[in-house]
Amino acid sequence: MDGENRIILNVGGIRYETYKATLKKIPATRLSRLTEALANYDPILNEYFFDRHPGVFAQVLNYYRTGKLHYPTNVCGPLFEEELEFWGLDSNQVEPCCWSTYSIHRDTQTTLAILDKLDIDSERPTEEQVARMFGYEEDYNAGRLTPWQRLKPKVWSLFDEPYSSVGAKVYVPPQHKRVVGLMSVFFIFVSVLTFALKTHPDVRVPVMLNLTRYGSNNTTWTEIKLRSDPHVCFFYIELVCNVWFTFELIVRLIVAPNKVQFMRSPVNMIDVMATLSFYTDVLLQDPIARTLDKADILEFFSIVRILRLFKLTRHSPGLKILIHTFKASAKELALLVFFLVLGIVVFASLVYYAERLQANPDNDFKSIPEGLWWAIVTMTTVGYGDMVPKTYIGMFVGVLCALAGVLTIALPVPVIVSNFSMFYSHTQARSKLPKRRRRVLPVEQPRPKRGETINAASAVAANRRMNAIKHHPHPIFKEAFTNPKLVEGSTSLAVVPRVGGGALVAPAPLEPRAATIGNVSLLLPLQLLLLQPRLLTSTSDELARRTILETHSQPATSSSSINPSSID
Repeated sequence: MDGENRIILNVGGIRYETYKATLKKIPATRLSRLTEALANYDPILNEYFFDRHPGVFAQVLNYYRTGKLHYPTNVCGPLFEEELEFWGLDSNQVEPCCWSTYSIHRDTQTTLAILDKLDIDSERPTEEQVARMFGYEEDYNAGRLTPWQRLKPKVWSLFDEPYSSVGAKVYVPPQHKRVVGLMSVFFIFVSVLTFALKTHPDVRVPVMLNLTRYGSNNTTWTEIKLRSDPHVCFFYIELVCNVWFTFELIVRLIVAPNKVQFMRSPVNMIDVMATLSFYTDVLLQDPIARTLDKADILEFFSIVRILRLFKLTRHSPGLKILIHTFKASAKELALLVFFLVLGIVVFASLVYYAERLQANPDNDFKSIPEGLWWAIVTMTTVGYGDMVPKTYIGMFVGVLCALAGVLTIALPVPVIVSNFSMFYSHTQARSKLPKRRRRVLPVEQPRPKRGETINAASAVAANRRMNAIKHHPHPIFKEAFTNPKLVEGSTSLAVVPRVGGGALVAPAPLEPRAATIGNVSLLLPLQLLLLQPRLLTSTSDELARRTILETHSQPATSSSSINPSSID
């Protein structure tokens, strides 16, 4: 009775045995609906075969037994989810002790999705994908590409992002992309350096105004310094740089696949404003423009040229990773700012009233807004020393403010560092992966159908299956192997009735006879017939008799006679 309640599952070549009632504990799953009518059921071995991961199935079967689903640490997370989906189980049922380890792969998949958007070291697309990107897929399929349509992707690849994988989407000689990239980076650094150096007093030329005063006895000349202008060489250097930036911007705008998306890019907006600020500065050099009251304010906006450094993100994957690290750490940064603002307001108010509790003629805290500056400097551990508390209570508030600032800033920093390390490590790993991965087709191996006859070519496999039957016998074969008997009064094999119609021939031994010597192949057809149960039909019986008689009729040195009626 116990053997009838057990079930054998062959998963990935490993056999598992459990009770049928165990698989019924979790209804509406694949294992709870097993029947012998399924295609993966083997009636000879009396087992169900599943070509799945055996390591994951061990945890799945343990889930049926104990009701607790644990995550195997030697299996990747997506593979574990696929296996659970195949068995019809919910991945959210993982135990709390394994949840933190199991959920790591979801963060990894999110990181990889972000890196795919960054387009760092991605796979080079096909020409059809490039044509779809530029909007002339129909012309590409029809073979009507014009010379401009062929040139446009190459120019865009050359100027847009020459150092990234975007530049590799269309084949352009590497030396050309390297030259364009180096020129762009060179002009960016020269422009920023020129903008900074021209403010130094030693490289500025003073503009003097000569005043002549005529007296009764003498005449005096007086020079008044009106302003100081940068040396004229800086103007020509910036002119050359901005000519390149203008040319680069116009070319990239013309060959951009999507001009609206191109103009919405923050880096491109910075490039446009920085280029326009130079031409605005040139207009302010006119003497008439200098008489305007707002000329200094317009000149102040030329600081946007410093933001050209963000253009380096098109040439440096590391800067892209840094920017997206801050995006991924937005919650931690918002939490940091919130606690800083909260601490600044609290300690600015405390130090203001603490300094007023005692006589303090040198009180630096005249109001709470002035105390905000002191709180910011103290919590960020800068400490300029321009404002300090003088009373003991104020000093105690200052100590608390410094300690709170250290703790507030130190807590979110490891999370930001961890995010950057995660992005950077995944980027380095992706750069070392092969660009082309081998394609694996989901093709299942064909399995023999039920009732298929075993021929001589599969004799080795049949012997192997017979050994398995001896160790794990099916109920209909137990009597054939354990207690073989001949039907009384006859030399034929015992017939075991089969439920559902027909009968199966049990492989019982034949009538004792002399040993066969010489022609060993005489018993081969008989062995094959005994290896597989078959239906008793007139056609199959007749074919079996003919085969044995033909083999017996072949010349041999010594052979034993076989009664054809014994093989019935």
